[in-house]
Amino acid sequence: MEYNTIRDYLPLKEYGRNVKKMVSYILTVEDREKRTQLAKTTIRVMSQLNPASKDTEDYWHKLWDHLFILSDFKLDIDSPFPMPERSMLSSKPEPISYPKNRIRFRHYGKTIERMIAKACNMEDGSEKQAFVSVIGNHLKKLYITWNRDSVDDQLIIDQLALLSNGKLKMDENFELAKTHEIIHQNNQAPVDTSLTPLRSNSKNYKNKKSNNNNQSNKSKNFKKKFSQK
Repeated sequence: MEYNTIRDYLPLKEYGRNVKKMVSYILTVEDREKRTQLAKTTIRVMSQLNPASKDTEDYWHKLWDHLFILSDFKLDIDSPFPMPERSMLSSKPEPISYPKNRIRFRHYGKTIERMIAKACNMEDGSEKQAFVSVIGNHLKKLYITWNRDSVDDQLIIDQLALLSNGKLKMDENFELAKTHEIIHQNNQAPVDTSLTPLRSNSKNYKNKKSNNNNQSNKSKNFKKKFSQK
């Protein structure tokens, strides 16, 4: 029996020991053309071990990189992609800077501020006014979602003017969505029909258990009367 402690190091464990043995065998083949054919066969085997990732753009490129890693960068074949550098194994990704943009009203978020800025740059007209109306209703929806309380429409209008530095105003004849309508939409959730059979089975189980208890009590009463005779 072979133990992992005496076997070769396995750099990519997701492909398993058999794929590593296939790569080790390819290194012993002297004919370059044959090595290339065996490498392509190994790539097909590796792709079958993780087929769900085939939708990614650089999927095959990654497989060939993994093949070279499994060979400890010693594989000399005609590859469709160049052999990666060994330094890639120790390289670290560059840190992603955290956004430090100041948000005036956190319950509205940064996206709504970008929408307001875009509306400010639009030309006056029906399209801009429709966009402002959508923004106003969305502001009220976000306010109620986070505060769970009724809100005066004038507050939403004032905050819209504040966020746009006075450049955006609601149409005088436009009315924001009603508070109860927004709350009703937020409270609506899809019904999980998968729970229905469970409830039904639970009721059937309780009824069946109750019937069994009744039959058991009847049997006990019958035996008691029979023993008294």
